[in-house]
Amino acid sequence: MTTVAAFDVDGTLTTRDCVVPFLELLVGRARLVAAIVGRPVASTAALVTRDRDRFKAIAVRAAYAERDADSVAALGVSFAEHVHSHLLRVDTPKRLEWHRQQGHRVVLVSASLGSYLHPLGALFGVDAVLCTEVVVDDGGRYTGELVGANCRGPEKLRRLNTWLAQMNIENVDLWAYGDSNGDRELLGAARHPFLVKNSQVSEVPEEWS
Repeated sequence: MTTVAAFDVDGTLTTRDCVVPFLELLVGRARLVAAIVGRPVASTAALVTRDRDRFKAIAVRAAYAERDADSVAALGVSFAEHVHSHLLRVDTPKRLEWHRQQGHRVVLVSASLGSYLHPLGALFGVDAVLCTEVVVDDGGRYTGELVGANCRGPEKLRRLNTWLAQMNIENVDLWAYGDSNGDRELLGAARHPFLVKNSQVSEVPEEWS
């Protein structure tokens, strides 16, 4: 049996959401807000229906479209280093180190953006990073379109299962860490599910199972 520890990132390994700060880093807060406001029909519909996936796609398109992939990658590395140095929960290093000492595979499964999550995963020394990616065209520029779905909710579990199949891992003892309803499916599939809240790590609420 292979033991795999799957971690959400924002709020579980870090102290706050990292998606919006990175989008603001790409274009600046004022331009990001203006770009979203400039799409009133789509943005309003996403807000009214509380469609986080749709709203994120609008914000990502506004920030990423036509950006040079190499320059975004450089920003991603810098941002990951900042997150690693300043925004980690105090319990994150010990939690990751414990899983490593046990010989577990460690995977990040997050709606966060690959531009900075891959460098952050490298700093953590994890086995895989499964996250939200953005399309790069043949000219080396981002289109602003997501590669597949936003890696949230059921998509997290689908991505993890795809990775396990690619790695030929069939018999899995899954530990999963999340902090919100967006991790419900991932936590529900785990033998060892943990809901991370503030400084506490507890078992998942019974109704999530």
